Amino acid sequence: MARKHTENEPDLFASAPAKAEPADAEFPSLTAARKAAEDCRRCPLYQNATQTVFGEGPPHAALVFVGEQPGDQEDLAGKPFVGPAGKLFDRALSEAGIDRARVYVTNAVKHFKFEQRGKRRLHKKPNNAEIEACRWWLDNEFRLIKPQLAVALGATAARALTGRDVTISRLRGKRMTFREGVEGFITVHPSFLLRVPDAAAKEREYERFVADLKLVARHLPEIGKAA
Repeated sequence: MARKHTENEPDLFASAPAKAEPADAEFPSLTAARKAAEDCRRCPLYQNATQTVFGEGPPHAALVFVGEQPGDQEDLAGKPFVGPAGKLFDRALSEAGIDRARVYVTNAVKHFKFEQRGKRRLHKKPNNAEIEACRWWLDNEFRLIKPQLAVALGATAARALTGRDVTISRLRGKRMTFREGVEGFITVHPSFLLRVPDAAAKEREYERFVADLKLVARHLPEIGKAA
């Protein structure tokens, strides 16, 4: 159920007790997990967010993309990657020959973390405690989907999938093993591309991002766009 967010509420991880779902709880389907996540209280981020933004895509997708967290537009729409970064992501997927309808897209953190500035809600990066609290949902998504590959989009997603802070430039383009034995790759988050101020540099970074996606596509021909 959507909640009305409040302004200028402090962001303290320990400000409210987490609601602890049983460690061995298993959902029979993504639909059941998504429904349960609507009332998630595992960390205080739910207090200001409009709603939980769960992942979307085929229930047994061969490829899972993991981003950081929903942004302002995702928080309002209840869907992942529908804002400016999402539109850029869709364009890059298309150029890489990947059909978004055939992949599962989710976030490491399922609630929008922000700082209120007047009428604007400015993105704030999730901390490690929030990432770990929400990893319970991410683990359930991976358990149910059983993907062949996963892609971490940005440092927060990489932290969630590896359990440690990593340097993207050092691991980018290298196939690696994430938690629970899932194979995958690390690349930048599409929102990074939006923040590059120089037009020429932005185009170069975008081309690198598309190249990363093409590398992933070569490992999974079945995610290609239908002819």
